[in-house]
Amino acid sequence: MKTLKLIAVGIILFASSMMQAQVAVNVNIGKPPVWGPVGYSEVEYYYLPDVESYYDVRENQFIYFGDGRWVRSRNLPRQYRNYDLYSGYKVVLHDYHGRTPYTYYKKHKVKYYKGYKGAPQRTIGVRGESHGNNGHHGNNDNHGNSGHHDNHGNKGEKGHGKGKGKH
Repeated sequence: MKTLKLIAVGIILFASSMMQAQVAVNVNIGKPPVWGPVGYSEVEYYYLPDVESYYDVRENQFIYFGDGRWVRSRNLPRQYRNYDLYSGYKVVLHDYHGRTPYTYYKKHKVKYYKGYKGAPQRTIGVRGESHGNNGHHGNNDNHGNSGHHDNHGNKGEKGHGKGKGKH
């Protein structure tokens, strides 16, 4: 009887620890950046046409082509360090769920060319507010809604096609 009680207590403790771990993971992953467009809290990726890059909302990482491969980084490449993420257009990729949005890069690059603007966007936050890691990503000190472009932004439309992701 004691053995049965110990097994039951062990199962309960194990199950409760698993539920707590799951809650902690879900709370911290996937929070949109403050420079992201309003109204898309469940999206996984943005395509940023002005810098031909993607942003992984779940991982808080940019994905761009550099040195012959696709790179994941908290920052945009050096040449875009002054890009204004608040002003840049963010293409919201509604239909893609996976780890390699650049599979459709060729189609995205044509459909959402540099300088592309779709419907007007408002950002979640305001440039200059302090929002921890989601605000600056280490390479943008002045974010906001002014008219110049930043390395992190594009439109709220869906985009998705076929391509092999080579530059």
